[in-house]
Amino acid sequence: MSKPKFYLTTPIYYPSDNLHIGHTYTTVAADSIKRFKSLQGYDVFFTTGSDEHGQKIQTKAKENEVGPKEYVDGIVANIKELWKMLEIDYDCFIRSTDEHHEKMVQKIFTKLYEKGEIYKSVYNGHYCTPCESFWTDAQLVDEDKCPDCGRPTHLEEEEAYFFKLSNYRDRLLKLYEDNPEFIQPESRKNEMINNFLKDGLEDLCVSRTTFDWGIKVPFDEKHVVYVWIDALSCYLSALGFDGEDGEKYKEFWPANVHLVGKEIVRFHTIIWPALLMALELPLPKKVFGHGWILFEDDKMSKSKGNVIYPEPIIELYGIDSFKYFLLREFTFGQDGSFSREKFLQRLNSDLANDLGNLVSRTVTMVEKYNEGIIPAPKTEEEVDASLRDLAITVADKVEAEMDKLNFSIALEEIWKLIRRTNKYVDETMPWVLAKEENKDRLDTVLYNLSESLRIVSILIKPFMEKTSDEIRRQLGIQVEANWQDAKVWNPDVANIVDNKVEKGNIIFPRLDVQKELVRLNEANQKLIDSRTNNSEKKEDKVEENKEVKEQEVIEEVEEITIDDFDKVKLKLAKVINCEDHPKADKLLVLTLKLGEETRTVVSGIKKYYSAEDLIGKKVVVVTNLKPVKLRGIESRGMVLAAEDDEGKLSLLTTLTELNDGASIS
Repeated sequence: MSKPKFYLTTPIYYPSDNLHIGHTYTTVAADSIKRFKSLQGYDVFFTTGSDEHGQKIQTKAKENEVGPKEYVDGIVANIKELWKMLEIDYDCFIRSTDEHHEKMVQKIFTKLYEKGEIYKSVYNGHYCTPCESFWTDAQLVDEDKCPDCGRPTHLEEEEAYFFKLSNYRDRLLKLYEDNPEFIQPESRKNEMINNFLKDGLEDLCVSRTTFDWGIKVPFDEKHVVYVWIDALSCYLSALGFDGEDGEKYKEFWPANVHLVGKEIVRFHTIIWPALLMALELPLPKKVFGHGWILFEDDKMSKSKGNVIYPEPIIELYGIDSFKYFLLREFTFGQDGSFSREKFLQRLNSDLANDLGNLVSRTVTMVEKYNEGIIPAPKTEEEVDASLRDLAITVADKVEAEMDKLNFSIALEEIWKLIRRTNKYVDETMPWVLAKEENKDRLDTVLYNLSESLRIVSILIKPFMEKTSDEIRRQLGIQVEANWQDAKVWNPDVANIVDNKVEKGNIIFPRLDVQKELVRLNEANQKLIDSRTNNSEKKEDKVEENKEVKEQEVIEEVEEITIDDFDKVKLKLAKVINCEDHPKADKLLVLTLKLGEETRTVVSGIKKYYSAEDLIGKKVVVVTNLKPVKLRGIESRGMVLAAEDDEGKLSLLTTLTELNDGASIS
């Protein structure tokens, strides 16, 4: 009988720089799903990869004075090395520069064109190069800023091919209605409907002519295929799809789940299913948009100097500690804040105190009280039944949570058993039983501890494979872990009675948090310095050019007169209310009091301030700007802020407390 199939994917990562913990999060989660489903008996195919075309890559390569392919080859090598370090068990690393992928994309593009789903026209709109996205006037933030990254856009006009995305609004809404699990978590579905589908869709630009680093449109070679068709279809080419068929494709498509960051949910739940509908191909079963890992509640950024890389953590504390923390600390569908101190504290509490201590105590007592041989149980008391009844129910609970991708809750269910087993030691007090020479009772306790650990070793295997294998080695278990064996107390196939235990090193030694914080900070900085030094030669010339350009800009700054300055009307305003913009992740809606006047200002400062932070504060406002609608809300003015070269931002106010409405000159 053939195994059931399961296909999962990470995003096709954009390799513009080395990956940090935020990028690693998705891949660690996907790897755990693969190991879990494999342990259940599924035939799993796991795809990850790199999206290597586009203007941003071409620009970065030019800055580094290498060709685009040479530039991405170096970063992809680093990504693969990181996945190797993390022991990521992927089945395909697809690159959008792979020859078979490029041929497939050309076939797909041609097919869509011949079906009338793609047409040629002219695009005139606001373009964000870092995000490689076009935006309408209504979507822009602060007049010209990209709603995704907050950077300035620029107007571009070019001939392009367009996909008739506008035709698919009703079919997408029906897809969501008929398949409630298609977008998870539920909040992401609401965002797609309210922010994008509610007011209709515009046709999608799917080719570019202003750069040439991409797959040529086969029937019009001055165009290159744009990211949407190129990158998204990697999920098909990874299975050997050639535009019509493919052996692995027939086995594994449609995908059971696409794991993506919340910032690219729109591409995977609107553009991707619409393209598949147009191609008359089956749709993926689920798209899960997880949250971001922040650093001290702020998004990681090289410019802010707050990037945490996984390599030093793994080298100092091991793969399993790192994976456990990522999956246990954060709720997968929500943002979470990483801190080194929280990592070390959880390592001490969960891994050293709970699991490591339990393994050490159990093996030590079997060695001390029964010559290292796990005894058969002889008696049973209520406390034994309580432990057993809990142990054999945990696997089903873990399954239920893993099906919902609730990694944190699944691990908590396992840790309930670990903590209960530690409590069982305190309740039964084996050392007292040994002193009293109550051998039958002692044998039962030692067996129950060992059996509970056997079940734990199976339950943690998808998340912490090395630790699972080490526990089984210390318990003398020779057979492979099997998920069904975690549901049975004393299964025939994995009977541990008469096993010879073999105590090893402490699995998770307890750490001095303050000392380890210093070590971890130094290791992370050492890696940053190393990468900086390795690229210094390439960057020297770039920096020289940058300095020249900056000097040219300084020299070209136009001086103004006092009359010019007087045209700008500045006033001090009090923030009397502040709320998140209902249709934009990066905007706040401020209600300002300027003396007798009250007005609304929309500002793209949400990544620096929460709404609650600003209520009651005094800010400086430009009051005579022409009103503009930002994502549907009229903004009458602009709050002023200062930003340094490290990316720190602060709103402007006065040194002395003044009444709101005061004029500034």
